[in-house]
Amino acid sequence: MSAAAIPGNPPASASGVAVNPWVIAILVALASFMEVLDTTIANVALPYIAGGLGVSEDEASWVVTTYLVSNAIILTASSFLARMLGRRRFFLICLGGFTLSSLLCGFAPNLDVLLLCRMLQGFAGGGMVPVAQSILADAFPPAKRGQAFAVFGIAVVVAPVVGPTLGGWLSDNISWQWCFLINVPVGVIATALIAFVLAETPKAEAVVRFDLVGFLLIATFLGALEVVLDRGLEDDWFGSPFIVTFAAICALAFALMIPWCLARRNPIIDLRMVATRQFGACFLVMLATGAILLATTQFLPQLVQQDFGYTATWAGLVLSPGGVVTMLMMFVVGRAAAKVQPKYLIIAGAVICALSMYSMTNVYGDLGFWFMARSRMLLGLALPLIFVPIMAASYDGIPPSKTDQASALINAARNTGGSIGVSVVSNVLTHREQFHQSRLVEQVLPSSPQYQNTLQQITSFFAGHGSSSAQAHDQAIQWIGQQVQTQASYLAYVDVFWVLTLISLAAVPLALMLRTIKLGGAVHVGH
Repeated sequence: MSAAAIPGNPPASASGVAVNPWVIAILVALASFMEVLDTTIANVALPYIAGGLGVSEDEASWVVTTYLVSNAIILTASSFLARMLGRRRFFLICLGGFTLSSLLCGFAPNLDVLLLCRMLQGFAGGGMVPVAQSILADAFPPAKRGQAFAVFGIAVVVAPVVGPTLGGWLSDNISWQWCFLINVPVGVIATALIAFVLAETPKAEAVVRFDLVGFLLIATFLGALEVVLDRGLEDDWFGSPFIVTFAAICALAFALMIPWCLARRNPIIDLRMVATRQFGACFLVMLATGAILLATTQFLPQLVQQDFGYTATWAGLVLSPGGVVTMLMMFVVGRAAAKVQPKYLIIAGAVICALSMYSMTNVYGDLGFWFMARSRMLLGLALPLIFVPIMAASYDGIPPSKTDQASALINAARNTGGSIGVSVVSNVLTHREQFHQSRLVEQVLPSSPQYQNTLQQITSFFAGHGSSSAQAHDQAIQWIGQQVQTQASYLAYVDVFWVLTLISLAAVPLALMLRTIKLGGAVHVGH
């Protein structure tokens, strides 16, 4: 055993010089922060992207979901690639690819090229977060790993909340392209520093054969599922041959994936692990949590931009107080996790999350900034209560040889859940807005005294501001129509937050299924 490998000794850098492990922790946390930041940085910039590329906002939303899906796909292969190439080499390849694809995103001339570059960005960045966990485990002795992972956890959990604020400011003050270009200087500096300070781990002497068929089946399943979820609403679901084709591809890939993975000795994903009571419950809770985190991070800014007239910057700032609460709660929950069973912390987090979503079912036109911010702060309180203990619970009973895959699956659940959550909320929002608008229009009868009275008052208002009688009459009718549409939008968002409330509460019975684990044990880490 080398001196650097002895617990308590500072690790050696690539140049052979001893390096303070906190330098390594900060650098890999910075790189991981960039990668996770890109899951949400484009959310409030979607109107700018749609306008700049001449597409609808529904089409522009693929910029978010394609990144999440490609990220989830590569996570399943990250364990094998890190063992085959060595962690340092694999991490640097991921970081370099992420930086280059970010540059290409910033100069994409149309939506098709941008989506391709976002897929490349997702594939490159997907391996960084789980491998960073293993790098930290090597750099710190067991007694100090908890502190290191607290710093790392802040970067990963806070990044999705910082993303919309930063993306909004960049879009309002510079251009939407800088939501991607901002990664380039940070990525170049981080790559150079990590290459200098991080020593290579030896490659595995006997790398397990890569399950290429299983990987292709998973990629096909997730990719086809994403197409169905994203295009289904616009293409009339199963009334469209295109959607039927991709649904069939998705179902076929899933049907073939199950027997293939069960029959392999070293499959790309261990379905038996997912089917266990402990890990399976953790997987589903993380799926639901990812759905809530990403759906609210995308649609809350959209709500305040469209219906409350916020700029992209202020839409992002609505989420910022929640990020501060999350950062502080990471330290609190880190201490509580050593004394309280994970299932109780997860239940508390799910209930608080449900309360946050329930508070938003009271949305209406006169609400101010701090109502939205307080709701997000409540969610910021809940998220660490789920994220931190679920890692301890998910590794319980998993053999050391499987911890790498367990970590990859939990991270994949978060991203896949986020993609599904965004698509589900988008569908609920569209259908319920159409429903409420049709019901409200039925109540707006031109022959009713209430309508005629309102029309007369609004016509007088516009006439008093310089419009002719005919113009004022037309403007009043348009104003009433806009009010109907706005109210339909509010009611649709109410329905959306009811759905998210129910998803939050669904985590409670799943958490009750978790076993009691031994507290204060060794830190389990995998990539």
